[in-house]
Parts: sequence; structure tokens; C-alpha cells
Amino acid sequence: MHIIDQDTICAMATAQGGAVGMIRVSGPKAVEITSSVLTPVEGKPLSERKTYTLTFGRIFDEEGVEIDEVLVALFKAPRSYTGEDSTEIMCHGSSYILRQVMQLLIRKGCRLARPGEYTQRAFLNGKMDLSQAEAVADLIASTSTATHRLALNQMRGGFSDELKSLRDQLLRVTSLMELELDFSDHEELEFADREELKAMACHIEETISGLTRSFNVGNALKNGVPVAIIGETNVGKSTLLNALLKEDKAIVSDVHGTTRDVIEDTVSLQGITFRFIDTAGIRRTNDVVENLGIARTYQQMKQADIILWMVDATNDNQKLEEIKQTTLPYCKAAKLIVLFNKTDLITRDRQAVLLTDFADISAEKLFISAKRYETLLPLENTLIRLAALPEISQNDVIITNVRHYEALVRALKSMHRVREGLESKLSNDLISEDLRQCIYELSDIVGEVTTDEVLKHIFSHFCIGK
Repeated sequence: MHIIDQDTICAMATAQGGAVGMIRVSGPKAVEITSSVLTPVEGKPLSERKTYTLTFGRIFDEEGVEIDEVLVALFKAPRSYTGEDSTEIMCHGSSYILRQVMQLLIRKGCRLARPGEYTQRAFLNGKMDLSQAEAVADLIASTSTATHRLALNQMRGGFSDELKSLRDQLLRVTSLMELELDFSDHEELEFADREELKAMACHIEETISGLTRSFNVGNALKNGVPVAIIGETNVGKSTLLNALLKEDKAIVSDVHGTTRDVIEDTVSLQGITFRFIDTAGIRRTNDVVENLGIARTYQQMKQADIILWMVDATNDNQKLEEIKQTTLPYCKAAKLIVLFNKTDLITRDRQAVLLTDFADISAEKLFISAKRYETLLPLENTLIRLAALPEISQNDVIITNVRHYEALVRALKSMHRVREGLESKLSNDLISEDLRQCIYELSDIVGEVTTDEVLKHIFSHFCIGK
């Protein structure tokens, strides 16, 4: 059982430097402590006011020195974000003022909130389940329309409703099978039609399988479609990365082997986030450190969804066959784009030769100049097309959380065993054990069987004040 901390907590809920700063107070003494520091300009004390009201007043320290004029929002349990008595104090955005108010509240009996403690209390008080609580962090971190929609849908319970439907179906199957076990001495009694159970198990298995398959899309939307930029040294990989990011992220130099480690950053192109990875140039070298960078290049190629293979269009002395042999085996799982760079320096005849040289490679082929951003629009359009991410509506249930994905994979394995058990006519007690395991995994996602250690790990990644 999870124990709810009875301390009254406070924290700044807005970044410093704005015109207005907000401090959150939550816990059994939230109203009492806030009321002790607030003098309303008119009317009743804060403790006598109704929930969902704003009070204008002044905050004074223990010596009667005024700190600031403030607005205080009042939320009485259980009608608050945390389910506890809560207040939100809106001050002027001065870091000095906010610090003075925070110190005053702590002297009056508050404790500084831990990261994610407000949302953790909301979960523990039944205001939301664990998957909804995790969606709060995703909503704060959302950087695109798609990630915002997914997080908002999950926070509003879209994923939870899907899981509830699955668990209800599983519980129905389990109860029918276990009812038969209770009457096992009456062989003529059969409460569950085997064909109906198999059909239901197949449906549940397919639903869970669909959720697990959605993780590839969800992960790409949340963390960016991974795009590895590869090629020999000095073909313009770092120049391309800088052009796409519109900043000097990677060092550009005429010296071969400048990039010796993986450099990556994300950029939004037409609403889709891409995670571009600049890699060490591929070549034969005796430099130990550079060889480590090249090894990481091959590793990144295996993990990328899209590979940009850059070729210096001006270099007609390339060891093409050798390059193909060292590069192509690592490109099999990814979508490949061959980029002929520096094409502003070559003729059309040279372009034709390059296309002939690479005719045996199944890939998109584009001519660009990494130093001229206007030539990169065809590349952006090609990346969008190859990413092939679906349009996301606010009602779509797509998995973006690794913890949820891993639990669903375990649940899917259990359902595989249930279906196989029904087909091979295993005994009900063995099938019921796998059904219970599947229910357990789904319950773990929403926090019904989650340990305090798991909660601590999840909420420690939240910001303070949320």
C-alpha cells in the first residue's frame, strides 16, 4: 500500500524571469499556512472563503514588512489537482519576491516539494491513474502538435480506457474458466464455450499486439525519427547537420577525421521531429580514437530509421566498390538516401556519371549543396515522406512510454500462451494463470500493483512544482 505524505508542501510552479510567478501550496495545512501570511484587501480571511475563488491581498513577513501584492487561488479537497487542500499564490515575477515568499511559507510549516510530488499526490489520492500521471510530464515536454495530442489524450484517460476495456474482457474470461474449476467434479457443466473463449482471446491478443506495434510510431514522435548522416571524411556531414539545425553544432574543418564521436540534435521539419546524428567519417586509419568513432558510426547506422549517405560529388577518385562493401551491409534495416554533395561545383555530365555509378543501389538519390540551405528543401520533403508517420488525432491511442511498452510485451506473451492453451485444450487452471499474469501487467501500467520504488523512479524525472 502506498503511504501518502501528510506534510504540507510548497514550490515555485513557474520559471523565474517572467512578469508573474506562481507558488503552489498543497497539503493538510495549505489553507491555514497561506491564510497566516496573507492579508486580504477586503472581505473574509482565506480560510472562510469558498473553493475556486481568487483573493486579492498582501503578504507580510513576521516583522510586518510587506513583501508583495498577490492573487491567491483557493482549491479545497477533494476538488483540486492533488485532491488535497491547495492554494496557488501569484506574485510579481521577481526572483527576490518569490524567494522571500517561499522562505516565509517554509518558516510557517511548509516543506519544499520534491520533483513531481504534486502529480504523485494526485495519483495517490485517486485523481488520476499512473499512466495519466506520466502523461503530465509528456505534455510539459511536448514539442510538436503530434506529441501534444498524444500526451493530452493519455492524460485525459484515452489509454486508460483502452486498458480498462481489455481488463474487463480478461476478467470475464477468467471468471468463466475459474467458475468451471469450482465445479470440476461435475464434468457435464461448461460455463464457457471454448470457441467463444478462443475468439475473445484472439481479439484481446490482437488489440494488445496493435498497441505494442504503435510504439515504433510513438517513439519516433516523442524522441524524433533517428537519421544517421554517414560518409567518408570531409564529404560535408557536419556542414549538413549545421545547416539542418541552423546553428554551428558540429565543428567544420578541412582536416580529415575532425568528427570522432557521435553528435546529435533534433529539429522539427514540417511538424515532424527528426533526430539527426552526425557520425565519424568512414575511412581506413591507424588512429585509435578515430577508429572508436567509426565503430560508433556503424552502431548508429543499425539503430537509424533513415540513413543519409553523403558523397563528395567533386571527388572522382573515390574507391566506390570498397565504400559500398563497408557501408551497405549496415543500411539494410533503414531507408537510404544518397546525397551527392557539393553539386554546385560540378557539371550535368558529372551528375549523370554519379547516377550511373550508384545505379545498382536501391535508394533515393538527391543532389545538394550543404552550404546552400535552399538546395535542402527536396531533402526535407523526402525525409517527411520516408518517415511515413500517420496523422495523429486527439483520440488515437499510441504508446510512447518504454515502461508501458515493456509491460504490454509481457502481457502479449501471456495472451499467446492463453490462445495456444485453448487451442491445445490445456486445463483451465494453467490457462487461468496466464490470464491472471496478463491482467497483472495491464494493472501495472495504470499503477494498481506498482511498488513505491517504481513510483519514486517515475516521479523523480518530473520538474519541481509539478
